[in-house]
Amino acid sequence: MSLADTAIAHIRELIRSGELPPGARLPPEQRLATEWGLASDATREAVEALAVTRVLEVRPGGTYVSRREPRLLLAGLGVANDLLRDDTLLELCEVRRLLEPSVTALAATRISEAQLDEVGRHLDAMREARDHAEELSRHDVAFHRAVTAATGNQTLTVLLEGISGRTLGARVWRGLVDDGAADRTLAEHQAIYSALAARDAPLAEAAALVHVSDIEQWLHNCRTRTRPSRHFPHMPSSSIERQ
Repeated sequence: MSLADTAIAHIRELIRSGELPPGARLPPEQRLATEWGLASDATREAVEALAVTRVLEVRPGGTYVSRREPRLLLAGLGVANDLLRDDTLLELCEVRRLLEPSVTALAATRISEAQLDEVGRHLDAMREARDHAEELSRHDVAFHRAVTAATGNQTLTVLLEGISGRTLGARVWRGLVDDGAADRTLAEHQAIYSALAARDAPLAEAAALVHVSDIEQWLHNCRTRTRPSRHFPHMPSSSIERQ
């Protein structure tokens, strides 16, 4: 363990124990370094690393413990996903397949009429954009974001948004090269919407599983056809992924 890692461990323990609660100001780095018998550079490194991961917030007047909201603490997930290679997309799709059906089932038990209307608006927008792969995919992401938001669980929302956003480029590419993709996508989203409208959790879970498994299978087939290359063929790194 490096000296910076040791300093990180000390700071995390102060936060975990409650000695530094959310919003508390971190003591001066030099004082911490002296107390822990570490070089000031190591403590500074630790503070910078924890600020990047949103555990700490550097603001005018000092460094403070973050509010520990999922939106802040999990924000680094999207950045990390952006750095992953194309051949890890299948792993992300696998994680999405494990999470999203259960999330959709939970949404079916909690979704309000206003939230259902929002999901429906995104479905209508997808229909209007059926011949425009990028636009359709943007509304696809918004559709699922609205479904996840209906659970009222902020942690799930942040987790799935990070995963779903990283697979967006693949979905756009599929829409461009697969003539039947738009029709299947619309049918699958309609099935999810209908299950949500019926407040039928098992049906919503099944519909979401079919949908997510479909894109996962397509990516798997792409990879199989293009071996030994590490990357999917001509997969665009569209700026849409960061929108």
